[in-house]
Amino acid sequence: MTDNKNESISAHEAVYFIFGATGDLARRKLFPALYSLYREGKLGERFAIVGLARRPRTQEQFRDDVHESILEFCRYKPSEQEAWNAFAEHFTYQSLDTGNVEAFKQLKTHTEQLEAQYDIPGNRLFYLALAPELFGNVSRNLRDGGMLETTGWHRLVIEKPFGYDYPSAERLNEEIRHAFREESVFRIDHYLGKEMVQNIEVIRLSNAFFEPLWNNNHIANVQITLAETVGVEERGAYYNKSGALRDMVQNHMLQMLTMIAMEPPSRLDPEDIRDEKVKVLRSIRKLESGEEIRSSIVRGQYSQGSSRGKELKGYRQEDSVDPDSTTETFFSARLFVDNFRWAGVPFYVRTGKRLPVKSTEIVIEFKNVPNNVLFAKRQELLPNLLVIRVNPMEGIYIKFNAKKPGNDMTVQPVAMEFCQSCQVGLNTPEAYERLIFDAARGDHTYFTRWDEVAVAWKLIDPIASAWREDSKDLQFYPAGSWGPEKADKLLTDEGFHWWPVNGQDEDNVIWVSNTSK
Repeated sequence: MTDNKNESISAHEAVYFIFGATGDLARRKLFPALYSLYREGKLGERFAIVGLARRPRTQEQFRDDVHESILEFCRYKPSEQEAWNAFAEHFTYQSLDTGNVEAFKQLKTHTEQLEAQYDIPGNRLFYLALAPELFGNVSRNLRDGGMLETTGWHRLVIEKPFGYDYPSAERLNEEIRHAFREESVFRIDHYLGKEMVQNIEVIRLSNAFFEPLWNNNHIANVQITLAETVGVEERGAYYNKSGALRDMVQNHMLQMLTMIAMEPPSRLDPEDIRDEKVKVLRSIRKLESGEEIRSSIVRGQYSQGSSRGKELKGYRQEDSVDPDSTTETFFSARLFVDNFRWAGVPFYVRTGKRLPVKSTEIVIEFKNVPNNVLFAKRQELLPNLLVIRVNPMEGIYIKFNAKKPGNDMTVQPVAMEFCQSCQVGLNTPEAYERLIFDAARGDHTYFTRWDEVAVAWKLIDPIASAWREDSKDLQFYPAGSWGPEKADKLLTDEGFHWWPVNGQDEDNVIWVSNTSK
């Protein structure tokens, strides 16, 4: 059956298969997302959810696990027992060896029974919360086990990382394409499900005083920060092979950059939007030689330090980490998008672990007024800023210059803020809720297409290759600091500086907002 967005206009009437149902992602994100969708009426009553993993679990044990995950992580809490039971009865569990095609044939029989029980017309969504090396094998066995032989649609949702580099991603894509067409594949980057990331195009394209200024004539630079206070925690073995470059930059950071830099699409159609994002990725100036990489990129690794009075281990002292590891836990770069809109505007990106605050923000710094003219002749004026707060606080603020109250004509910076997270009674959907709902409806807008993934890897691979050959440029920074000092020089060499994040702005800024500072 042809799979396109017109086949399903809601998330009703489908069987959801959660591969890796006993894992951390399912517990923290997927089950709470499904319950929130149910509570908001977006699943209806004609649905079933099948948990799949190697671990043996009874139906009662599995439903208890789901209940505990929702109590701990969901924005909605289970109400009275009768209402909870009405939801929980849609859950079943099956122990599954993903390498055994016969197990998939048994799963097909179980699925057909569920479809008959809940009057589901053959729609099936497969969510692979598994290690990437299993994606191809599971896709093949879904096909060979008859799970794709259905009168409805079938869709595959897969988590990052999609490959380790371009060659591995290409091999993985070929394996998946033997079972699923591109239009049936939904590659999740959960940052694209965040409220304020999705808000970027609305802020830009629905306000007449932004889009005309959204170019190199008016914007001095763009800063994208994704800061984490945590270390690698129990992910040491994974992170030692990945690092910040693959874990954060290849996906989250580049996706946010494309949302800021893309041209207005001809229509609000998923493919038109993704076409524009791919154009941005193809326009990013490649850094290929060792000298280009060293002059434009800073990589760091946290050493022993402290934060808020607590002593913190260095990366090399973390569990499952090689004591001689050169894996980067911090990445900062100066990038350029070489097209007519953005030529000459630096995009500064930084991400790291064990930084002082948890914050994801995008700062658009506008060019300042001419020096030695009018008010700029009497005092130094700060540039105007548009700041988009993505996480954990959601909202936007604009900083501009205004007269300080009094008799003289002193100018001071003023910030006007819209704090979405501060609105009383607001219960903002989690990213996974939006993305699961979109996948079930066949809406690809906030999922990455294969050519997006391919171009992103082609940008990243030369950097990773240069780092493998030479680790001398690895900088160390104390845990709890803002990374290597060299990351500041990327900006100061060009007359800029990193703007404070998470609302920690200059002391002399006056705030006018929908929440007190």
